Amino acid sequence: MLVKDARIIWNSLKGIICVYKPADVKCSHVRHAILYKICSGLNDMQCRPPIDRVEILGPRYQLEDLHCSWANYLGTHTSGVLLLGLRTATKMAKYIRENKPTRAYRVKGVLGSATDTAYKDGKTVERTTWKHVKYVHIETLLSSMQASHQRKMFELCGVDIRSQTAYELAIQGPIRPTNSKIPVLYGIKCVHFEPPDFTLEIQCINENEMYLKSIIHEIGMKLHSSAHCTGLQCIRHSCFSLDDALLRKHWTLQDIVTNMERCNKIIKENKMDKKQEYASLQKIRTVQ
Repeated sequence: MLVKDARIIWNSLKGIICVYKPADVKCSHVRHAILYKICSGLNDMQCRPPIDRVEILGPRYQLEDLHCSWANYLGTHTSGVLLLGLRTATKMAKYIRENKPTRAYRVKGVLGSATDTAYKDGKTVERTTWKHVKYVHIETLLSSMQASHQRKMFELCGVDIRSQTAYELAIQGPIRPTNSKIPVLYGIKCVHFEPPDFTLEIQCINENEMYLKSIIHEIGMKLHSSAHCTGLQCIRHSCFSLDDALLRKHWTLQDIVTNMERCNKIIKENKMDKKQEYASLQKIRTVQ
């Protein structure tokens, strides 16, 4: 970034940035840290001189001057890809959020104990044996969970999964429920198994942190054992992956501007800046 004029940089701060949210940090704290880094960087550059007869209090650029909203929300315990829209790009962030893109997570769990919060920071409420659990048992269970989850989505809407209607919906791409509060699993597999520890890779939409934790708890029960979650990481949000996310050590004005240019290019290439239409399942009304 060779430009030294803060006004030019300020006018260019209109876009989406992709940052890596650390675990055990709230999204609001990440947002505040990013805005602070931007304002500090701008104030260290050449700023426009104050207008005559106007008393200036404080630095030229302040946090309140920057509008910022997230395109995806991550829970406190979840780390990974977080998209933020700056200034006029808050509208673009809203489009990305409303388009309900698929997300991918790596969720870590441990067999043999359950907690009251389904997470490692909770109080242990149960201890069980786990040495009988093998990799093939987890894979079989996950395949069954994925199939039943998608089949139930069709059944709730009155569509037979073996019908022509279901086929026509499926060929349009990933099917999204009309109700944005219904979690949907598109894929779930075990990518690491070293008992009692294991790691799942989950592709889904409409999920939340507690839902992902409950999956680990459910797996433990169905394997005739118990389990709790030890870590959650969002590795992909739509077309954005961990490779696009800025680490905390790179939260500087120069790196943020560079990342914004990269993200805006990804958005234009994938036409993410507009409201998109997807195949969706709606409840079929019966005539009485």
